[in-house]
Amino acid sequence: MIVSPRDQLVTDTNAPEPPSEQPRTGIFADLTPLKHSPAFARLWAGNAVAGIGTQMTIVAVGLHIYDLTRSTFAVSLVALFALVPMLVFGLYGGMLADAFDRRTLALVTAVVAWCATLTLALLAWLHVDQVWPFYLVMTVNTVAATVLGTTRQAILPRLLPVELLPAASALSGISAGVMVTVGPALAGVLVASVGVQWTFTTDAVLFAFAFAGIASLPSIKPQGEVRSTGFASVVEGLRFLRTAPNIRMSFIVDIVAMTFGQPRVMFPAVGMLLLGGGAVTVGVLTAGLAVGAFITSVFSGRLGALRHQGRAIRTSIAVYGGAILAFGVVLLVTSLSGGVASEAEVNWPALITATLCMVVAGGSDNVSSIFRMTILQASAPDEMRGRMQGIFTVVVTGGPRVGDLVAGSVTALTALWVPPLVGGIVIIVVVWMLVRTHPRFAGYDALDPQP
Repeated sequence: MIVSPRDQLVTDTNAPEPPSEQPRTGIFADLTPLKHSPAFARLWAGNAVAGIGTQMTIVAVGLHIYDLTRSTFAVSLVALFALVPMLVFGLYGGMLADAFDRRTLALVTAVVAWCATLTLALLAWLHVDQVWPFYLVMTVNTVAATVLGTTRQAILPRLLPVELLPAASALSGISAGVMVTVGPALAGVLVASVGVQWTFTTDAVLFAFAFAGIASLPSIKPQGEVRSTGFASVVEGLRFLRTAPNIRMSFIVDIVAMTFGQPRVMFPAVGMLLLGGGAVTVGVLTAGLAVGAFITSVFSGRLGALRHQGRAIRTSIAVYGGAILAFGVVLLVTSLSGGVASEAEVNWPALITATLCMVVAGGSDNVSSIFRMTILQASAPDEMRGRMQGIFTVVVTGGPRVGDLVAGSVTALTALWVPPLVGGIVIIVVVWMLVRTHPRFAGYDALDPQP
């Protein structure tokens, strides 16, 4: 029998009790999840601290491989080699989370990720100058982190009541903002001052906080019938997705947004040919996306009060498309004015305007992510939640990379301003039409979550 998330609050001895008070609806992030569930608070804090170390390692590996090879392509292979295993284990990890105790699975994958980090440190301390060991270890690290992340997200609805899930997603956005801001900055300082050896070692130490958060959890065994852990279980999850129109639509609209509105691959050319500033411009535009996500997470207090979350996703993605469209207009206007002559010459008005577009894009994408995650966690039955989370991982991981390919290909055939300008229009029109033709998604009610 499939048990609804609302029924789980009554029938599951591990399920969270509803809060004694209604979630706060101020403008700032709602901290009620941290107060309501000490287990969630420890898991969230541990992941935030460990995530800083993870971002440090990502940057440090890139710097180290570039130092060994002097090749940007060699650096890009770190992500390329890990992509397919990451997608495969996103699905497989979700299946495991539906078959085994999620606390145990999280601990095992955390140990694997930690051992990979220790191995990176050992390679650096031994002054290994071949790059293939770093590719191999980073692939193992990425696979373990993917399964760990999928499992962690499947755990959250067992720690918190449904009405606090939007606030929990917003808090995750805050921690992610801290990770991608503090981690790379610390990596740059540490690599420059004490070397990659101590940078990797620092990550290994920080990872202890992740262990503390996971180890303090209660046993979290999946509810319902436990099926096989083979390929048939993955197929069963995909079949369930066919009968879950709201979850399915949340995946589809995100794929549309990421396929036609992913501008990051264009940033180097934008900094070189149009706005000026070179690497500095790339950093500023990239930071704009992170700043937007962080701001909307900090001021997310009232998001939990929105009942019609499908409409909220539609609106936030439309805003995202508008921001990408505006970015394309900035590039078009700058292109018509002749662009810049060199990296040293910066078109400050255009750069500031383009950065504001990225801030809006990052913020609206984060709001969409909060509600997409909430719909998945609230409406998916517990015995399917891990596999749905695995598919979610594949979507949010693979979508931006498809977007990179689309933007790069279109730019090569046309001009820099074409992908964002046309893509922004496509996002607004297609997403609006999709939601309009799927009234169940538009009418999704957070008080009666249905998959």
